[in-house]
Amino acid sequence: MSSLWRRVTDLPLQVDAYSLEGLQLETNSGFQRQTTEVWLEGAEATGRGEDVSWSANAQIAFRRRGASLPLAGHYTLGEFCANLDCLDLYPEPVPDPSWRHYRRWAFESAALDLALRQGDLGIEGVLGRHATPLHFAVSLGLHDFAPIAERLAIHPNMHFKLDATPEWSNELCAKLAALGTVQIVDFKGAYVGMPVETAVDLDLYRRVLEALPDVIVEDPHSKPAVLQLLKERGARIAWDAPIHSMADVDAMPAPAVALNIKPSRFGRLQRLFEAYDCCTARNLPMYGGGQFELGVGRRQIQLLASLFYPTSSNDVAPRGYHNLHVNEARPASPVAIEAAPSGFD
Repeated sequence: MSSLWRRVTDLPLQVDAYSLEGLQLETNSGFQRQTTEVWLEGAEATGRGEDVSWSANAQIAFRRRGASLPLAGHYTLGEFCANLDCLDLYPEPVPDPSWRHYRRWAFESAALDLALRQGDLGIEGVLGRHATPLHFAVSLGLHDFAPIAERLAIHPNMHFKLDATPEWSNELCAKLAALGTVQIVDFKGAYVGMPVETAVDLDLYRRVLEALPDVIVEDPHSKPAVLQLLKERGARIAWDAPIHSMADVDAMPAPAVALNIKPSRFGRLQRLFEAYDCCTARNLPMYGGGQFELGVGRRQIQLLASLFYPTSSNDVAPRGYHNLHVNEARPASPVAIEAAPSGFD
């Protein structure tokens, strides 16, 4: 059993009821993001988690069903999580099996939050770690330099995690290289069959690697020609989309120099904590990733990043960076993270 999971699995947990709260945000591109918070209630305390499934229709259907799952009872946290195996959390069809992990994470993270609050325990003390200032990179889908310039006007030392597109010219790559703050380039090659999947473009890989030879290449295509090019160039590869457990890490077609850890992709607290333990044992660097969380889920992944990989280029920027047209605070990196005295928040 994971040493981290052992620290939380026996926490007492009382669930009396639960409710669902919808969240939404209009993005810079006009896309309306919707998520749903799960509020578990028991013993005069409330624990929250967030479902980050990408379909607005799926989120609406989830909320319309309401509190239909038989969750009430007295458990340990481990027992509650195991009991979820017996329940259909996602009765509607899903385009990607990962979405089932996302909903599982909403309930398990809410249960951890509730168990800690009921025990008047903070996550720092339970896990034996202390939250430290969090370094983050702003993530962008990029076709030209204008969005970079707009964000540099906010904080001139901003770091970036960028999604590569075929529109990236030699000139744009040179501008990005001159910044010295592009840490990760995501090629979206592992999103097979999904709308964000990009076509194989060897010339794009060459342009990026020639201009940014030290950048981390996230989720390259697994085509032999791509992997051979990356090997020849000594590219530093990180994996994200296919990773739901350490078994997935070991099954990747090329070894990783780092992992993008998105807690909701793991779904289960136990698998996430096992990954933390295993990566630490292997000296495999981690950096945090988000799924456009709008509520408590964003604070939770920021807290985990500050506990386990605070100095990495974490793709967990504060919510104010989602839409620059909304008047919200946009702190510079690193940002101070303070864990609540009780709970997972």
